[in-house]
Amino acid sequence: MGSVDLSNSQRQIVTVLVNEYQASGDPVKGSIIADVVDQRASTVRNTMQGLKALNLVEGVPGPTGGYRPTDAAFDVLQREDLDERASVTLAQDFERVDVTVDRIRFPNVFHPTECTAHVHFQGSVDQVSVGDPIVVGPTPRSHLAVAGEVAAISDTADEIVLDVVSMEAPLTEE
Repeated sequence: MGSVDLSNSQRQIVTVLVNEYQASGDPVKGSIIADVVDQRASTVRNTMQGLKALNLVEGVPGPTGGYRPTDAAFDVLQREDLDERASVTLAQDFERVDVTVDRIRFPNVFHPTECTAHVHFQGSVDQVSVGDPIVVGPTPRSHLAVAGEVAAISDTADEIVLDVVSMEAPLTEE
C-alpha cells in the first residue's frame, strides 16, 4: 500500500492525523486537523472522504468521534504504529525539549561528520528553524546523539534534515 500517490495536501492531512492520533490514542476531530494544516474544516472533511476511499482513514461516529488512521496510513507514510513511544531530548540554544522521534535515517553516511540525518518526529517541532544548531539524543536503545545544523524542514514540520557535525554512540558523560 506504500505506493499510493497522495497530493501534498492529502499527505499533510494524513501526517497530522497520524501524529495527533499517536499523541493521544483517541480519534482526531477534523477541526483539530484543520487548525494544524491551516485549512477550513469543510476542506478537511472533503479530503477525508477521498482518504476513506483509499482505506487510509476511518471515521468514528459520536460526540467523542473523529478520524482514526488505518494501518495503510502508517504504511503510506512509512511509519510504524508504535505501542511504546520513546522520548528523546532535543537541545537547541541550551534549552531542552522532550520530543518523540519516530526514526533517524542516514541516507549518505560515508563519514560521521560529512553526512546528513533525516530526523522524523512524532508531532510538529515548530520551534526549530533552518540554520539552528541542535542536538538530538541520546536515543533510548543505542544511546546515539547527533549534533548538527538544521538544513531543511518538512512542510508539516515533523521532519528535519540535519547537516551532521558530530555523532556519538553510545553517548558517554564525561
